[in-house]
Parts: sequence; structure tokens; C-alpha cells
Amino acid sequence: MVGNKPSGPPVYTTSNGCPVFNPQASQRVGTSGPLLLQDFHLIDLLAHFDRERIPERVVHAKGAGAYGEFEVTDDISDLTSADMFSKVGKKTKCLARFSTVGGEKGSPDSARDPRGFAVKFYTEEGNLDWVFNNTPIFFLRDPSKFPVFIHTQKRHPQTNLKDATMFWDYLSNNQEAIHQVMHLFSDRGTPYSYRHMNGYSGHVYKFTKPDGSFHYVQIHLKTDQGSKTLNNDEAVSLASSNPDHATEDLFTSIEKGEYPSWTVYAQVMTPEQAENLPFSIFDLTKVWPQKEFPLRRFGKMTLNTNPQNYFAEIEQAAFSPSHVVPGWEPSADPVLQSRLFSYPDTHRHRLGVNYQQIPANCPLRAFNPFQRDGAMVVNGNYGAEPNYQSSFRPITYKDVRPHERHEKWVGSATNFAFRVDDGDYVQANALWGVLGRQPGQQDNFVSNVSGHLMGARKEVREKTYGMFDKVNPELGKRIREQTEKLVSALPKSDKGAAASAKL
Repeated sequence: MVGNKPSGPPVYTTSNGCPVFNPQASQRVGTSGPLLLQDFHLIDLLAHFDRERIPERVVHAKGAGAYGEFEVTDDISDLTSADMFSKVGKKTKCLARFSTVGGEKGSPDSARDPRGFAVKFYTEEGNLDWVFNNTPIFFLRDPSKFPVFIHTQKRHPQTNLKDATMFWDYLSNNQEAIHQVMHLFSDRGTPYSYRHMNGYSGHVYKFTKPDGSFHYVQIHLKTDQGSKTLNNDEAVSLASSNPDHATEDLFTSIEKGEYPSWTVYAQVMTPEQAENLPFSIFDLTKVWPQKEFPLRRFGKMTLNTNPQNYFAEIEQAAFSPSHVVPGWEPSADPVLQSRLFSYPDTHRHRLGVNYQQIPANCPLRAFNPFQRDGAMVVNGNYGAEPNYQSSFRPITYKDVRPHERHEKWVGSATNFAFRVDDGDYVQANALWGVLGRQPGQQDNFVSNVSGHLMGARKEVREKTYGMFDKVNPELGKRIREQTEKLVSALPKSDKGAAASAKL
């Protein structure tokens, strides 16, 4: 509300503040005649209602969020000059949003899908956004594949249905995705709740210092509630009985004072170590071995306040990995580099060019008089400040420069794409071994894959079996046998439909 708060109950008005005698009445000719166009209240009410929905996010459409704080628990001043990490005990307000990735806004919280784990920190030097996931790797490492991949996880352009053939056809033809597939189709692919899952940067970032030194880092947020997942039957049951269970769980736990928290760690690597890895440090499908690069604790994030209005504070929240602060920088990871452009671009489309004036997105302080005007300016538009670099209005600048050491690139422009090789199956096979040490997890994985893959065309199923054979021959054999057993049990009409499914 603009202006002073009323002393008593608020008076109902039009959007421009004119009092309304009866908001349920309409101006018309007589008691039975046509409506009058002059009835601004009615026209404005209907016109605003028609525009209540903004475009949903292309990915991460369904989500929940809350406010909290980050506290530094351990000194990392040897790694970064970022102000929010400057001393033990320092606290920074934050806003977190958790989400499913592939589904629409109405999709169930228990869907087999990666989960987004985004956090906006309101620091003294600007907003720092961590736009992470609940898995440490992803399906791809070439950014041009992202829109194509997402299409295969959504709806078929002809049937408007989810389609197992195009889902598995993409994955079997882009087998660098296998490590993420191993995560997705294990029970890790269906977290019990947002409070019981971890968050990972996935991408490589840099902790930097003013002297030019830097370290590559991967960030891990480990849930203090204990990691907990659903098996497939539990996830399917929740999808029908309470499709919003994770959203409800987050809100009610905070409302009851049971504040969820995560302990925050960094894996740290020197530029010299990066040059000696057996894989590219910028490969999003790989994890860093923790024996070689142990977790270093440095903070705790606690969520303790629910939003007062979901749309204003969570739906309009805009996170981007390009929202950085001094002491934290992106790496040359090509998928990350593409996200630096893509995320603000989608916010400009979804929320408008001035999306950072929305309260949930506002930094503690900002001064950029060269960027002004556009739709929905609500911050005064810098008043009479010059909109150019004026000799009559001096501006102070801070010497904050990108760190160039180890990143001076020389070469010809080229079309480069990663190639799949034997190394792409090593970490996937290691995860298969980890599942073998957890009772029932290998069986669940095989069951989860076969129950989904059975809906794909035969030639796609065959190529997918070959992909799993490369991970581990036993795994490929078990998936083949169980999937084909399920296919053979289908009624003939269902087999025919699966065989004729269009790509």
C-alpha cells in the first residue's frame, strides 16, 4: 500500500484508489439493461484477471521457497575475498527456491526428475545467486543440446503426451548423459522432500582474491535433516494422494518452527591440479573424487521464514548464475557460460526488463543510472540523475576485474563438441557399485528403468540396452531381461501402439 497505513479497516477502492460503494455491483442502464463501458472498476477487474498469469518458467516451473540466512562457520579467507564469507559468524539474508525441472506448474512434487536448488544471497556487495541442482552432475556438457534435451523430457508435439520413445531415443544417442541417468532412475531421482535433499553447484566456479590468485570450487549443501528418498511405488502414490507434498512439507515445517538447514562445503582445486585431471574440469557430467578433493566446510544455511505471498516473493523470484559478487566468478564451463546469458534473458521475457526492481530480487543497494526506463519502472527511475557518464555528476568506481591468470585463451574460432568415450561410463559404473552397497537399490534402479523404457519403440530399447551394457554388462543384461518381460506381458493392442509410436 502506498502512503500511510489506515488506522481502521482498509477502505476498498479501484486500482487507482477511488472508493467503491459495492464491489459486486456493475453499472448498467436500468436494472436489466446493458453494462456501461464507463464502469472502470468492472473493466479494470476483468482486464487484470485476464493477465494474472505470467508465463511459467520453461524449466523449474513447479517450486516452493522460503527466506533464511547463511552463517559463516569456518574461515575461508585464504580462498576468497567475498564479503559474505569474510569472517566467522557473519550472517547474510537469503531466499531459497526448490523445484522440479521438467514438469509444468501442476506436476506432482514426487515426479522422477532432478530438483532445482536455487539460493539468492542479499550481500553487502550485491546479490549472489547459487542456481544449483540436487544432483552433482547433469545430462549434457554441450550447451546447444539443452533446448533439444528439454523438448524430449516434455510433451510430444503431435500427441501432447509424455513419450518414452523420444525420452530414451535422446539419451541413447547422447550417452554422456548416462551418469545423470544413473542418478535419476535410482531412488535418488525421487527425493522425499525438499528438506531431505542435498544441493550441488554441478558447475565449476572460482573463489578469487584481489592479488590475482584463485581456486576452482564445487559447492555442496548437505541436508542436516538426513538424506531421504522415495521408492517408485511411494512416489506414484504421493503423486495421486498429495501432489504438493514437498511444497506443503517445507511450508508447514517452517511454520512449526522446525527450520530446515544445510551445512555448506567446498571442494577446492588449484589451476595446476585442474590441468592434470583425467577429464576436463569443465565437463558437467563428471564429479570430483572426494578422496582427492575433500569437502571443506565453511557455512550453514537455515530457512526460517515463509513468504507472505507466494506469487510476489517466489513465483517472481529471478535467479541467475550471472548474479555474482567480488570474490566469486564463473568458470569457462561452456554450459555455465551459456546460462550466464540465458537466465537473465528468460527473466526479461517472463517478468520484464526491470525484473530486478521486484522486491524479492532487489539488492540491498544498487546504482546504475545508465540502465533505466522500460516497462514497469517502480524505483523512481533515478530521478534527475544523468543517464550518461557526466562530467557534472562524478561517480565512484571500484577496481573489480576478472581474474585472467590461467584463462588467457588463444586459438582459432572452431565448432567444438565433446565426444563420448569410455571415460563417460566410469563414474556411472562407480555409482552402480555404490547402489550395490545399499540394500535393494540396484533392484529398484532396474525396476525404475524397465518400467519406463518398456513404453519405447523396440529399436530405441535395443540402443538403450547397449548404453547400459557399456556401464556394466550385468546392469545391461538385467535391464534388457526385465524390460522385455514387461513388454511381452502387454496386451497386443498396447504392443502395437508402442511399436507405431511416432518420433
